[in-house]
Amino acid sequence: MLASIQSRALTVFAALSLLAVSTAEAGPKVGKAAPEWKGTDAAGKAHELKQYRGKYVVLEWLNHGCPYVQKHYDSKNMQKLQEEWTKKGVVWLSVISSAKGKQGNEEGADATATAKEKGSHASAILLDSGGAIGKAYEAQTTPHMFVIDPKGTLVYAGAIDDKASTDEADIAGAKNYVSAALTASMAGKPVEVKTTKSYGCGVHY
Repeated sequence: MLASIQSRALTVFAALSLLAVSTAEAGPKVGKAAPEWKGTDAAGKAHELKQYRGKYVVLEWLNHGCPYVQKHYDSKNMQKLQEEWTKKGVVWLSVISSAKGKQGNEEGADATATAKEKGSHASAILLDSGGAIGKAYEAQTTPHMFVIDPKGTLVYAGAIDDKASTDEADIAGAKNYVSAALTASMAGKPVEVKTTKSYGCGVHY
């Protein structure tokens, strides 16, 4: 009887240990393969990460109701970054992970209209109201930025820059981590700052 109980206890312990390891290994890891995903954009077009092998990809978590996002869009900072890097062949995907009924959620024509109104230069606006892409990347804030290289490796994850404020005036003196990561990686150099703590409004899953 005692042996049976001990055996069951060891089995449970092993299962919990495996779960702990699996949980620890889950989520995005800089220097490792970026989590794969499939999604649909505001125009109804299907996208998946693997179709962009051979290109740099930027994922930008978006909620236009967030003052931190407004800082970068009202100042045109985000649009300038999008335009600069898409002209260099980068695929820039803005991701809306706000659930239906929650702040920031937009679907189809509304998301397209907002993007046009804001002058977005993103390659596409991905609609992720179910949160699958956001949770795969453990996206916590809007904005939350990720840079993926042509091999599919995550080379940067975190904040857009080093000025965690809603003040547009801070942009001029900020170090932009996304531009720095793309510039270094494209030049074949190591990315100096690979991870930072993102700042902004919480993603409304």
